[in-house]
Amino acid sequence: MAKKQMFAIRKAILNKNKEEKKKKDAEATTNKRKRFEDPAAAEFDEKVVKRVKQVNSDMYMAHNTALGPPYRLLVDTNFINFSMQNKIDIINGAMDCLYAKVSVYVCSCVMAELEKLGDKFKVALRTAKDPRFIKLHCGTTYADDCIVNTVSQSPIYIVGTADKDLKRRLRKVPGVPIMYISKHKYTIERLPDAYGAPQE
Repeated sequence: MAKKQMFAIRKAILNKNKEEKKKKDAEATTNKRKRFEDPAAAEFDEKVVKRVKQVNSDMYMAHNTALGPPYRLLVDTNFINFSMQNKIDIINGAMDCLYAKVSVYVCSCVMAELEKLGDKFKVALRTAKDPRFIKLHCGTTYADDCIVNTVSQSPIYIVGTADKDLKRRLRKVPGVPIMYISKHKYTIERLPDAYGAPQE
């Protein structure tokens, strides 16, 4: 008998909590509806599921506020090779393009790729081993994936590349400018005009 009484008491408490919750929800809905003069607008607002994609805190409108002098330039295999073919010193060329100090970063996978390519890329490999370049160590073996992952996680880099596929992938990452070679000099896309970089 005592068990039945206990069960009845618990059920009554649960029912009371449910009723209170329903009352609170109804009040919240009423308050929400008061914000809208049009009842149809209130109804639509209730139905729409709002999902906002998380945006990096450095992004302001279309501009990445994490970018600024001294710039960090992350280079890929093609960029180093084409720079050598066009007789451009990477650091001086980047400084001429950006009108500011530039730190050049090379991923370990880019170094490995240059070593695999053999004698044809000997000059590019020697350039990549320049002590002024900062080495980044990564776990991936494919350079393009590594660069895309790096700039997606921390969009503090300008990416130097001459690879069309990599450019296409990087354009999908918000706030990452791309440096490339045009008319035997570096130019840049997707960097705010305020920084004064030459545009095509």
